[in-house]
Amino acid sequence: MRAFIRAPLMAFTLLCLFALQIQTQPARAANIERLEAFLEVTGFDVALESIRLSADSAPRMLGLEAEDFGSEWSRLVREVFETELMHDMALDILGKALDDDLLTHAADFYATDLGQRLVVAENASHMKEDDDLKSESGLAIIDGLVRIGSPRVDLLNRLNAASDVEDSSIKSIQEVQVRFLMAAAAAGVIELRMDEPDLREALRSQERDMRASIKANALANAAYTYQAFSDDEVAAYADALAHPKMQKVYALMNAVQYEIMANRFERVAERLSAMQPSQDL
Repeated sequence: MRAFIRAPLMAFTLLCLFALQIQTQPARAANIERLEAFLEVTGFDVALESIRLSADSAPRMLGLEAEDFGSEWSRLVREVFETELMHDMALDILGKALDDDLLTHAADFYATDLGQRLVVAENASHMKEDDDLKSESGLAIIDGLVRIGSPRVDLLNRLNAASDVEDSSIKSIQEVQVRFLMAAAAAGVIELRMDEPDLREALRSQERDMRASIKANALANAAYTYQAFSDDEVAAYADALAHPKMQKVYALMNAVQYEIMANRFERVAERLSAMQPSQDL
């Protein structure tokens, strides 16, 4: 699946829409075997595994660094972001929300030669731990494309627009920050000097700058991830993502991925209470 952005915190597209869909649409849920095959052919299994790479952003929200916890942090991340656990969480949600028609539509595209090459490239991008190097490489590619007046920049923007990078990312960042900070306050890790509505309003006030940052980050990420693909292939991918059925699949995939991340960050907040003295925020 399309690479997600590891911003200061990237997480959570509201699942309530899909809860309503489950209640109102008697669509037949896909069986476990088909779901397992779906995760593999789309590369979503690797995207789930890569969630752990975002873990170090949690201490930074508290004014700390992962290194402050020493080896205890590595152990916490290994336990909280355990791959099989996140995999099972995804299967549980998808088994209730992803019907056979949508599953087949997405799997059929990603099973093609182009689809599988895209998955290989996206998996490699997901698991690359040096985000700064990836960003610098992507920005250098964009700079070169702009200087020669290449139409590829527009194609990459169209690709990102088809997967709703900006809006879903902003909602994700805001929701996970709220959930993480509220959980940290409840666990006694921090003293939160504002209530939840004020916290949400403070985060909303940052949306303009956040949107610009996410858009630039997403463009650089796409330039890096798809650098080996031709313009025609990028255009074909953008068209595939714009299909109404794929739009539904991607909205659900993002929701699942971000909900798992938010859930795991809440667990991190609970565990931090035994690792870090309380401090004011």
